[in-house]
Amino acid sequence: MGYVLSRPGFRLRKAYAVFIFIPMIFNGGLLATYVVNAQLLRLKNTYWAVILPLACSSFYIMVMATFFRITVPEAIIESGRIDGASQFRVFLRLVLPISLPALATVALFLTFGYWNDWYQASLYLESHRHDLFPLQYVLVNIEKNIQFLANSDMVMTAESGELPTETMRMAIVVITVVPIMFSYPFFQRYFVTGLTVGAVKG
Repeated sequence: MGYVLSRPGFRLRKAYAVFIFIPMIFNGGLLATYVVNAQLLRLKNTYWAVILPLACSSFYIMVMATFFRITVPEAIIESGRIDGASQFRVFLRLVLPISLPALATVALFLTFGYWNDWYQASLYLESHRHDLFPLQYVLVNIEKNIQFLANSDMVMTAESGELPTETMRMAIVVITVVPIMFSYPFFQRYFVTGLTVGAVKG
């Protein structure tokens, strides 16, 4: 979709750009989103409930459209047309291989989003579906339970002081940060590769 919006010859480009830009400013609201995902699409208590709501974003489409319009040389697209390639083949064979920086950026954003997300699980997964809980949702529940025990009147003051509240927080931070820290060099390699592949000789 970003590639289509970046093509100046596409007649409906402005209308589609406005249509995609509006959700970046005005959200449909939590109630409407829940009704669509839980009742209309019937995603409740399924893996799709934690996958599809974050799969596509207007922001990612605009990032890709801007990259294709500014960074991808028009000479490459024209060379594909001269050779008789269709738009779809030009996109697959010529544009995508030199679009690794933008693809890696979007992939990194999606990785952060999926790894740190627990809100979708709290909305669409019931408490007995333990097999569907993402890791962040489990960690948030652990922290809430420890805070509840530490502040509960049912627990003795001496015993509540021994609860590992700060230790648990630090452990949760490590579990949250370390995998993302190790994944960044993987995306960094694609940043460098994409920047060096798309050179056009005059």
